[in-house]
Amino acid sequence: MAAKKQEQDAKKTRDKNKPAAKKKGTAGKKPKDAPKGAARKRKIDFPIVGLGASAGGLEALEAFFSNMPPDSNIAFVVIQHLSPTHKSIMDSLLSKCTRMKVLGVEDGTKVEPNRVYLNPPDKNVVIINGKLQLLDPVKTGGINLPIDCFFRSMAEELGEKAICIILSGTATDGTLGLKAVKGGGGIAMVQDPDSAKYDGMPRSAISTGIVDFILPGGSFVGKFRGKFRDGGKFRDVP
Repeated sequence: MAAKKQEQDAKKTRDKNKPAAKKKGTAGKKPKDAPKGAARKRKIDFPIVGLGASAGGLEALEAFFSNMPPDSNIAFVVIQHLSPTHKSIMDSLLSKCTRMKVLGVEDGTKVEPNRVYLNPPDKNVVIINGKLQLLDPVKTGGINLPIDCFFRSMAEELGEKAICIILSGTATDGTLGLKAVKGGGGIAMVQDPDSAKYDGMPRSAISTGIVDFILPGGSFVGKFRGKFRDGGKFRDVP
């Protein structure tokens, strides 16, 4: 029920951001012969990587961004498990590892490539119409699942341009969102549990059997080099 409410809140935000249809003529209407579930026009023309991290994720994030070139034409959104009262210093820590700008997410933040975005401690993040929106946390079984929340919205917004990476952490957050990303044609990567301080999240994701790459924290970057062609599609190229 809680997850359903989160999706309903995201839908309301999405609907609010849609341009109003014209009253006259057929503007805003789907053609009668439009196939059911036809893909809507994407607002984003570059890939976005969503990184989900919990306990023990700092080392993996530092290794990832230390090896990621600053001009990859990719945007990065880091979703962590944070206490509502905790003042994070992740922005200053990651700024030491990358020349990309590291920014905190505010409601309505426009996503740009070669930027790193960090979730705030007291809100969930979704991406709608090319912008990051903030939602009040909705707990499932008494637990907030911010990684699942973002990955699901990323899957709907980006389709095959969505890339999710699950790093060190306890429990299972990210697994359902990873399934959504794969269902939309995106790419799923998971930190090798043997290299993670806490292997709960990685092992849960791997148990789905649909993960594309299982790698140590600093080794993901090699999978990005020379693979984005044809409008951002992820594929091996010579």
